[in-house]
Amino acid sequence: MSTVSTRDPRVDTYIANSAEFAQPILVHLRQIVHKTCPQVEETLKWSMPAFMYHGMLCGMAAFKQHCTFGFWKHKLVVGEERDAQAMGQFGRIARLADLPSAKILASYIKKAMQLNEDGVKAPRAMPKQKPAPRVPDDLAAALKKNRKAAATFAAFSPSNQREYVEWISEAKRDETRAKRLATTIEWLAEGKIRNWKYVDC
Repeated sequence: MSTVSTRDPRVDTYIANSAEFAQPILVHLRQIVHKTCPQVEETLKWSMPAFMYHGMLCGMAAFKQHCTFGFWKHKLVVGEERDAQAMGQFGRIARLADLPSAKILASYIKKAMQLNEDGVKAPRAMPKQKPAPRVPDDLAAALKKNRKAAATFAAFSPSNQREYVEWISEAKRDETRAKRLATTIEWLAEGKIRNWKYVDC
């Protein structure tokens, strides 16, 4: 069995340069990771200590008044973050007592190891869809007078609705706004999106 150290001297330097309260926390976390996963390799990611095992496993960091520790595939390992005010999944760690027990941490590490061994990808966060835009009074009034245009607008996604609303709202002169409003109703009645000219048929 290989005895080559997987410890990175840059992590030693990082710990040594951290605040006094943070040093025992970082040393403790490092020890648990190595004890649970002897094949783990250390590196720095985003200037913070990271632990690699078949890809990114977990990482830790120290700040002025707290430390953080978290898993790359956190949602699959521990679920959602417990504290949104800090990175990682264990909130603001200011002392060893703020951490789960070594046994619990080891169980999380083993779970993260298995996920990496199995090649499971981290779930991608779905982009939050913006709500439907507020319809200006003049557009709302014009839509009431044209059923086809109103039906098209209602069936559009919020982003398609927003393109029309913003196009009308961005007009600097009343004449321009009125012209854009008329064009909007015409295009909507024909079932067209705002940028229909640029869509390949």
